Amino acid sequence: MSPTFRAFKVRNFRLYATGAIISNVGTWMQRVAQDWLVLELTHSGTALGIVTGLQFLPALLFGPYAGLVADRFPKRQVLTVTQLAMGSVALVLGTMTVTGVVEAWHVYLLALLFGVGTAFDAPTRQAFVVEMVGRDELSNAVGLNSASFNAARLLGPALAGLLIHWIGTGPVIMINGFTYAAVIVSLRLMRVGELYSPTPAAREKGMIRDGMRYLWRRPDLMMVLVAVFFAGTFGLNFQLTSALMATSEFGKGAGEFGILGSILAIGSLAGALMAARRVRVRARLVIGAALIFGLSVVASGLMPNYISYAAVLPLVGFASLTMLTAANATMQLGIEPTMRGRVMALYMTVLMGGTPIGSPFIGWVGQEFGARWSLIVGGALTVIGTTASVIYFSRRRGLAIRPHLLPRPRLEVLPQSEMLADKATVDSNPKVA
Repeated sequence: MSPTFRAFKVRNFRLYATGAIISNVGTWMQRVAQDWLVLELTHSGTALGIVTGLQFLPALLFGPYAGLVADRFPKRQVLTVTQLAMGSVALVLGTMTVTGVVEAWHVYLLALLFGVGTAFDAPTRQAFVVEMVGRDELSNAVGLNSASFNAARLLGPALAGLLIHWIGTGPVIMINGFTYAAVIVSLRLMRVGELYSPTPAAREKGMIRDGMRYLWRRPDLMMVLVAVFFAGTFGLNFQLTSALMATSEFGKGAGEFGILGSILAIGSLAGALMAARRVRVRARLVIGAALIFGLSVVASGLMPNYISYAAVLPLVGFASLTMLTAANATMQLGIEPTMRGRVMALYMTVLMGGTPIGSPFIGWVGQEFGARWSLIVGGALTVIGTTASVIYFSRRRGLAIRPHLLPRPRLEVLPQSEMLADKATVDSNPKVA
């Protein structure tokens, strides 16, 4: 079997991946349909940002508790419940849209309820991967999960754009509601005896605080976490920014909007497949990818027309997926098994929980100053936040960062004592430089 797909030799992971890609296609279809529905109802970029923010708000509110649930209960059971919850919400929204009774506040409320399901699903899903494949294949499995998610992103938005044109937004959202059954079936068919499941953590006082203290004592993981926060809050707003660029900047319709999501997924899929081939992942890869991601988002906002904007999106997708897969693997491989649910919940809280802050702000920027500025501001804040994270947490660890452009761009991490010694050598002998 190719090294890129080596985790597929595990039967439980094959089952999971099959159900996940079906569900992911439906998820991306609903994302496009829901965004289009909001624009039809409100014609407002700010409203679109509010809906996106409400969908991610529960991750901020319930994320730490969701991690505790993931550590205390069998993850397969938790995932079954979350699939049922999210599927039910999608069916309700789709039915209301088909019957013509849906209003903007209905979308707001159901997006919030959908977000509650996602808040409990995401950390459990992330922590469940290592239980299916073990530590040796974790990095590969994370990359393949991302590849599946982005293969669905490649198909889902384009399919949604066509189906919205043919049958309307309501039926597209209802289709997503039925796709959650694929994940439930895959979970039921797994061989429980082949899972690497740790003993569920016993109930104790202060378990959530223990997870937070554990992370704070790890500046290497905190550096990654803060970089992911800025990227997730201000940069990873593709469904919002692409909708604004497609409609207000380029005057395009649902089909062209859906195609942008698929083009973005080309780069994301390439980044995920490359990540699946990596055997070793380092924090500096996360930082470098986050900086490239922020700069490419800024560049996309400067593109003069629809074609040039679309041409930059694969780079944006590649950088974002490289950053996210490397961050996920770095976090999971660097923590104790009994802390995995709580730490990954905090990771997902940081990744998704900033969206209720970032999406309305980015939507407001796009509404007041133009769609281009939503990208320029979001990308710039990602670069600034990542740089600040590197500087602060490197000093906490007693490290210094040295960038290199040749023979290939990279970041070199050294103890500050070595950096100071090198500087002293250069200062005393200028010819060394």
